[in-house]
Amino acid sequence: MHEKKNTILIVDDEPQIQKMLGIMLDAENFKIVESMSGKQAVRMCVSTKPDLILLDLGLPDMDGKDVITAVREWSHVPIIVLSVRSADDEVTTALNMGANDYVTKPFNVDILLARINAALRTSAVREAGEPELRNGSLRMDLVRHEVFLKDEKIALTPKEYDLLRHFIINQGKMLTHKEILKKVWGSAHTDDTTYLRVYIGQIREKIEENPSKPKFIITEPGIGYRMETVDPAVSQAA
Repeated sequence: MHEKKNTILIVDDEPQIQKMLGIMLDAENFKIVESMSGKQAVRMCVSTKPDLILLDLGLPDMDGKDVITAVREWSHVPIIVLSVRSADDEVTTALNMGANDYVTKPFNVDILLARINAALRTSAVREAGEPELRNGSLRMDLVRHEVFLKDEKIALTPKEYDLLRHFIINQGKMLTHKEILKKVWGSAHTDDTTYLRVYIGQIREKIEENPSKPKFIITEPGIGYRMETVDPAVSQAA
């Protein structure tokens, strides 16, 4: 028996589609995991770490595009949409939200297999994300949208969360005011430096031992801010 090569997560609430795709992919020696809902699919993406996701958009609990958004919070896994929705705006929206490819139902099996193999080849050398980010004693759970300091959960507003996430992803890098504002608030707010300073102050109050002498988020005068990479032993002892 040949060892299974790649794991593919099939997300579709139609049993006949699940069965057909399962037979097709098993014949090609893929390992298969299945989900019939969006929330379960996101959890399975974390637990099974599939090499590729085949995703229907019409799920019973949420739109498939929201699954794309959730997965893209932390993972670069290839996502191929399989949907009866063929309108151009559906296709472009799904692709812009992070899908790698879009195939409309009914589909040609050989073409789908070719697209699966192409996506797997493209992602063979990739920077795989993780569902959790860390810096010293600071930990962000990107799946549950929770933040912990020394294993104590801290409450952040949605915008504080987005801002802290941007910093921890780019830790060690000097970020300009405009860059931060554009990424977190949008291009219409690139001059709102006072607004940014207020939010930085709020976050420091929640994550810094001494907000007036921050160890995590450092001010670069006249330029922006930088999140220092903090030694876990030092931050735990603080």
